[in-house]
Amino acid sequence: MQLIWLSDVDASMIDVVGGKGAGLGEMIRAGERVPDGFCLTVESYRSGELPERELVEAYERLGGGRVAVRSSATAEDLPEASFAGQQDTYLDVEGAGELVGAVRRCWDSLFTERAVAYRATNRAAAGIDDAAMAVVVQRMVDPVAAGVLFTANPITGCRAEMVLDAAPGLGTAIVDGSVVPDHYVLREGAPAAANPGGCLRADQLERLRAAGLRLQEHFGSPQDVEWAIDADDTLWLLQSRPVTTLFPLPPDTGDMRLYLEFGHMQGMLRPCTPMGVSLLKTGASLWFEVMGAKVDRRDPLPRLVPIGGRIFYDMTDYLRNKAMRRRLGPALEVYGPRVQTAVLSMMDDPRFAPRPGLPFRLGSVLKGTARLLPRTLAGVVSSLADPVRARARADRGLAEVRRLITPPGPSATAAERLRWVIEDSHRSIMSPDLHGIVGPLVAGMLAGALPAGLLGGVATREELDTVLGGMPHNVTTEMDLALWGLAVRAREHRDLFLDTPPEALAAAYVANELPDIGLAGFLAKYGMRAAGEIDVGVPRWEEDPAPLFATIANYLRVEDPGQAPDVRFEAAAARAERMIGTLARRARARRPVRGRLAVFLLRRSRQLTGLREIGKFAWLPALQAARRQLLLVGDDLVREGRLEQAGDIMFLTLPEARAAVDGERDVRGTVAARRAEHEREARRRTVPGALLSDGTDVEALAPAPPARDGVLTGMSGAAGQATGPARVIRDPMGAHLEPGEILVAPTTDPGWTPLFMTAAGLVTETGSPVAHGPTVAREYGIPAVICVRDATSEIRTGQVITVDGTAGTVRVEPY
Repeated sequence: MQLIWLSDVDASMIDVVGGKGAGLGEMIRAGERVPDGFCLTVESYRSGELPERELVEAYERLGGGRVAVRSSATAEDLPEASFAGQQDTYLDVEGAGELVGAVRRCWDSLFTERAVAYRATNRAAAGIDDAAMAVVVQRMVDPVAAGVLFTANPITGCRAEMVLDAAPGLGTAIVDGSVVPDHYVLREGAPAAANPGGCLRADQLERLRAAGLRLQEHFGSPQDVEWAIDADDTLWLLQSRPVTTLFPLPPDTGDMRLYLEFGHMQGMLRPCTPMGVSLLKTGASLWFEVMGAKVDRRDPLPRLVPIGGRIFYDMTDYLRNKAMRRRLGPALEVYGPRVQTAVLSMMDDPRFAPRPGLPFRLGSVLKGTARLLPRTLAGVVSSLADPVRARARADRGLAEVRRLITPPGPSATAAERLRWVIEDSHRSIMSPDLHGIVGPLVAGMLAGALPAGLLGGVATREELDTVLGGMPHNVTTEMDLALWGLAVRAREHRDLFLDTPPEALAAAYVANELPDIGLAGFLAKYGMRAAGEIDVGVPRWEEDPAPLFATIANYLRVEDPGQAPDVRFEAAAARAERMIGTLARRARARRPVRGRLAVFLLRRSRQLTGLREIGKFAWLPALQAARRQLLLVGDDLVREGRLEQAGDIMFLTLPEARAAVDGERDVRGTVAARRAEHEREARRRTVPGALLSDGTDVEALAPAPPARDGVLTGMSGAAGQATGPARVIRDPMGAHLEPGEILVAPTTDPGWTPLFMTAAGLVTETGSPVAHGPTVAREYGIPAVICVRDATSEIRTGQVITVDGTAGTVRVEPY
């Protein structure tokens, strides 16, 4: 079939008529007014032969005259990628000869430079690698006004607003940006209002709103609609495609809610698997029960809400509490100034007006405090008194956590393994003080934070950050230095490790075909780690060591001995000790009492603050053991034909996995849908820091910072300055970072930190001063700027940038 009329097309025919053709056919079937026309299918394109006679006959049957000739690629108007403007459209085409030429030019537009680049960028989306071209031919509409309607606000994400741009004449002027259109925002529940002197009346706006609502309901998602109104006041719909950039909606609670993105506090913006969220909540519920709190096992942490695979925290009840809302400002500083300002602005929104009642159970809080506070205070005091014994106590706690993990044996059934994951996998860390780890950890955090207040006006932020450089006893830093040690041992095989792709090195290691550089010992201690490691659904380094080989290759490129990570770390430690001496002399002279206390804490911080990572590190063996058991359960489900592969179990929740083990339901369809959604969300480059339940990105409501040519504004993460070429990296897997380059990333967690050891500086789009990335950056003595909105888009690899970690700015240097 080489030619088909649009009235005979439906959505199932996208592989034949392309995205635009399928959308037009669906609109006609839904009863919408669409210009009459036909589609030359992909069969002609793939055969390379244009059926000119059939094309001209269809044109004549349409009535001849002026037509629009529009490309309709099979990889166009998809939920994953819109391809807006990537292929060509020709208007006012008249005559058989012009029609044939326009069709051929549409075919050619599949291979323009911009279309090829777009497909390359989005090739992971379904169907994009095998794009083919159909061509739509329709009667021309002579509009008095035309434009574009978004049924959800594409800037803020708000689903309660439609955004409409209109201009006199053809709508192409809006699409190509050659005119300043009339702009309308149609708010849900509010009547449409025409602009004075605009090209649309209020009744026309209402008709467009109604059409948008019909299309959104028919297609099941917000739509980007092209439309035209002719001289007879007839509304024609020219195209409808999904809006692909919107962040998914929170669950409908029937009430306006405010959610804060929680994952970036752990340096994780990739979506979490359903099993990752499920196990996180299950493990947390066990701890709350130990602390005396009552939890609902069906949803033990209802305020932790997965949205688009990311973990958000429902802040609504805190914002609506009169006493707590006054304290939100300082608490929100960790989210950066834009999110902080935007969230605080919600206090003026009547939907978040104060209400009576506390946002928590007072009895549970009192019980938990009574159980935890005495042990914690005792642990903090004893740690400050004797930090050496405190570190030894923390090490014993780590060993105890590992000792208490006793997974089922080889003969266990799938049901027994799953029961162990649900009920026992996290028992090893259910001690209120984490087997003595909490006291030293909290003491270290206090020792690192309190001097800033005690030395106000005496020490600068940069000087205090210097004290935190080269911090010993940090498990993540020790891991990175151990990885550097592997690189040192790999030098005699430098060409092998530099010239072989990381994936091939990983396969050779598994096959025992690599020289021994000590990786087995490293994995025995750190194999439970990975980027995004709080998600049990993420493969660990013990399963896939490819990222480690990529980092080893980066380290092997270090040729300046002074830039070796261990040398840089020792130099940072030496600067820290000298700075403590400087501050001690200055503080004692200016503030004898407070100064002595501050210096005492500064010295203790060098012995204890490095322990800040140990709490999460203690949790990882339980996650590693649970993952191993879940994969074994997945193997059983594969053998029984209920899953396609063992890793599919990570796209189920624990209750769903139990139902699958019991044979109660076929979960393969659920897994396939969730895996596709997860892969789609993994490609998302920006995630809202704060989100309303109507989909509004709260940060998008905040006023833009004052514009400064070439300067991006963020938040100080680690003091200091560095200038160097940028390296934009969105995923640490296999990442290449040359020594002296500045790492620009969406966010960072411990799985990223091996890259820090050759980086000259760090820039991230999200983060918190207390998150892993900035903390480790301070310890390595490299400047860091965090919360730089759209940094990975605004900065290009190779551009020379200057990172000012003290001022919180990034300047793009002129060429």
